[in-house]
Amino acid sequence: MSNFRRVDEDFFDDLEETLIKADVGAETAFQLTDELRDEVKLQNAKSKEEVSKVVLDKLVEHYEQQGINEDATMHFAKSGPTVILFVGVNGVGKTTTIGKLAARYKQEDKKVLLAAADTFRAGATQQLQVWGERDGVEVIAGSAGSDPASVVYDGVQAAIEQQADILFVDTAGRLQNNQNLMQELAKMKRIIERELPEQPMEVLLVLDSTTGQNAIQQAKLFKDSTDVTGIVLTKLDGTAKGGIILPIRNELHLPVKWIGLGEQVGDLQPFNAKDFAQSLFGQLLES
Repeated sequence: MSNFRRVDEDFFDDLEETLIKADVGAETAFQLTDELRDEVKLQNAKSKEEVSKVVLDKLVEHYEQQGINEDATMHFAKSGPTVILFVGVNGVGKTTTIGKLAARYKQEDKKVLLAAADTFRAGATQQLQVWGERDGVEVIAGSAGSDPASVVYDGVQAAIEQQADILFVDTAGRLQNNQNLMQELAKMKRIIERELPEQPMEVLLVLDSTTGQNAIQQAKLFKDSTDVTGIVLTKLDGTAKGGIILPIRNELHLPVKWIGLGEQVGDLQPFNAKDFAQSLFGQLLES
């Protein structure tokens, strides 16, 4: 918009390229640009201010439409433990997210347990145990290389016996291949459903916002193989603007439930669509 001269095809080409660079994704960028082209003509917008308003309104409208009937809340059992399973590839911030959420819910006077079911990655259990010590919550762990499903079973039993409110389960992000990884996750889910058949279970997919379109591919992989109930988008404190949320909604229709904005415990925040839209597109409004 700072280089805006007039509404022509060059303007829309530049807009399309800008959306793609912002991790909105090619498919979503093409769709948005077509809609904006029609809307600008419909409203006969010509000045920079008029065009800016049309662009902002259409982007926010598109964003909100993709989230209609979307459930971004967390679901907890009325009584007994709720299991929250964290999935995602290595390095996206699963363990850190668990540590932050554990601290958050403990502050709300909930009894929290952690299960270290990533038994394949060196140091994964120790990393979760550091968070457990920091948060003052117990970590259920097995030996290195042990069956992750057995750790989940032990964690569920401990949660039942201790009358815990929440059991967070950390999982592996990479096994020998994707099929093995998905089979392992499915095995964990079966154990949880068998031991707690009447309880809700959250399956949160953790994505790194800085990976751009790779995050979409990860989301598709996990959505096809597990019943993902929501997204945690991490590392929004860097250069990423989080435009990746638009194609996640547009192509996958998965709700974003939490966003990570920094390293501190309080930097993990519930996702708020209006606040996000304003932060993503607010500069247009101010121009």
